[in-house]
Amino acid sequence: MSVRAAAVPAPEPPSTRDVILDAAERCFAERGFAGVSTREIAAEAGLRNQASLYHHFTDKRALYEAALARGVERTVDRLLDYLAAHPHLPRLIQRAGLDDSRSLRTAVRTLLRPLYTHGLRLLQGAVGPWEPADLPHLATGLYHLLFGYFANAALLEVIVDEDPRSPAAVARQRRFLKAAVTQLLGVAPGARRRG
Repeated sequence: MSVRAAAVPAPEPPSTRDVILDAAERCFAERGFAGVSTREIAAEAGLRNQASLYHHFTDKRALYEAALARGVERTVDRLLDYLAAHPHLPRLIQRAGLDDSRSLRTAVRTLLRPLYTHGLRLLQGAVGPWEPADLPHLATGLYHLLFGYFANAALLEVIVDEDPRSPAAVARQRRFLKAAVTQLLGVAPGARRRG
């Protein structure tokens, strides 16, 4: 008697909208908003013409905002999931930065500087109201929105009389962060999806 493996269904192919967003994300990341046309994005996505692109997005800005919003939401979700599972990491980073030990400060700089530099490069592509000189402040503010919540959880618990690490509190923080980050990056909440 032979044992047959159960047929595993093939994964669903991505929607046309997701293919367009993937192509837009690549193109905008490489050349910025002004450096790429919707025609180039349509070609990168494998579309025969731009009509399919405009079926999903009203214009280039709406496409840019949708690609950015999708990336922000996924990034915020992953980071919050990690910080909720490792709530002491932000305090550890904060304590290491405050420590007078030169070797610890060097280690923190070595580990976090590439992340900061990468974040600044990503922010340079944002079409929000920020001048280049504002980007380090925006990056610092985003860091505090994400990490500061967990780094200051004990203080927040005393102030709000609720554990900010509880699943309900983290879910509220997740919703807040998604809205705040998309607004800080100049993505209009209503412009994410056509229709």
